[in-house]
Amino acid sequence: MKIVSTNLGGRKKIDWKGKSITTGIFKFSVDQPIFLDTKDVREDVICDREHHGGIDQAVYGYSLKHYDYWKELYPDLDWQYGMFGENLTIDDLDETKIHVGDTFQVGEVVLEVTKPRQPCMKLGVRFNDMKIVKQFWQQDFPGIYFKVLQTGFVKSGDEFNQIKSCSENLTIAEVYAAKKIEKGIK
Repeated sequence: MKIVSTNLGGRKKIDWKGKSITTGIFKFSVDQPIFLDTKDVREDVICDREHHGGIDQAVYGYSLKHYDYWKELYPDLDWQYGMFGENLTIDDLDETKIHVGDTFQVGEVVLEVTKPRQPCMKLGVRFNDMKIVKQFWQQDFPGIYFKVLQTGFVKSGDEFNQIKSCSENLTIAEVYAAKKIEKGIK
């Protein structure tokens, strides 16, 4: 696995169906390395700290391979890296093979896998279509949140080197499937 894009977003105010919403989900690829800190990514705006950021959700990664599926459903969007609000677009992130607790060295950083992303309405705002939230739940590729064990810079091209395997733990896909059952999502 390697990083194909590092993505940052600013604070953006959107008028959504007559309601003002402030979000940081509009992330875009940047050319410079980004600093992964213990609770968030430096220079990346998080507007809802209750549900985003923090120790167990400091960094969000999403697979470039998953983009192909979504592009078929949303062919008219202006597709670019960061569409899912991810900080790291990773070439081949496979939620069925990565376990909670797996640890990776990438760039100067050590990342630990914590949990899958649960979609919220802001993903619908980003796609300008709330159907994406339900569709996202119905798939098995939610992306991965990471805890930062060692802070530092990462950049496009940096490889993920696994330094700890926790195959005795659930995979991210299994955790996501359990969360869907808990929420009654089919």
